[in-house]
Amino acid sequence: MKRNKLRLTLAAAIAGLVFSIAACTSSTPGVAQAGDTIAPQAAAWNAGDVIVSPAGIATAWIPAGTFTMGSPVDEIGRWDNEAPQRQVTISEGFWMGVFPVTQQQWLAVMGSNPSHFHANPAAGETQGRRPVENVSWHDAILFANRLSLLEGLNPAYSINDSANPNDWGVEIIAGSNGWRLPTEAQWEFAARAGTATAFSNGTSDWQNEAELDFIGWFDFNSGGITREVGLKQPNPWGLYDIHGNVWEWVWDWFEDYPADASSGAFRALRGGCSFFLARNARSAGRNGVNPFHRGSNMGLRLVRP
Repeated sequence: MKRNKLRLTLAAAIAGLVFSIAACTSSTPGVAQAGDTIAPQAAAWNAGDVIVSPAGIATAWIPAGTFTMGSPVDEIGRWDNEAPQRQVTISEGFWMGVFPVTQQQWLAVMGSNPSHFHANPAAGETQGRRPVENVSWHDAILFANRLSLLEGLNPAYSINDSANPNDWGVEIIAGSNGWRLPTEAQWEFAARAGTATAFSNGTSDWQNEAELDFIGWFDFNSGGITREVGLKQPNPWGLYDIHGNVWEWVWDWFEDYPADASSGAFRALRGGCSFFLARNARSAGRNGVNPFHRGSNMGLRLVRP
């Protein structure tokens, strides 16, 4: 992929300039053009190839593969809920947001900006390019469905007909091609991008601030606020802000491994945030929160088939 084309495409996506719903399919595999929709020939794509959806969501191709999920017993700063390690196979490739969903993207789809950090960005940064936060897991589900409808896709989720959110039984619609939250396995596989270290840049010690400063926003470098997405180095598959900035909701219930629960009290989050220790942002790091809870450090990153 030519870097100048990728740079232009990502710039369009992050600035929110692409918002045409006209269908347009890329004719050149591996080269993203503004407004491209996802080509069905998955075999033509390489890990990290980028295209942009009609609504301006830049996505990177995450190939199928097998990886070791969880942290080894000697990883510095690991939590017990990251064990036991096990081999997990991602049987199908998927597209993942290059960035967390931004405030301007949320506003364009939902008509409002719920973010706690809705003003006063850091010097030189653009407010709308900060990640949206203060959204619950259920808010994220609604956003995914609305974005799918906006782009003419089949929504991924069905929700029970009830005004009481406690009665919402969210289920994935089989065969849908719409936007959705990644599973924990998809998220960690994409975050690691073929690496086995605590962080995707090869760093193993969460206290190594000199190395981590290059890849994300944490308590030691963020100033205690969220920061514009895309300013740090991406992981090997082109995902920005995968470590730090905002926690990212995922689909799964937060349970001990091996987790395959159909219900629970908490939904899982991944990636750490800008005012937590970098320890939380390791590739294997996990958190769990009530799915109705909203916090100034909770955002999302979407995937689609």
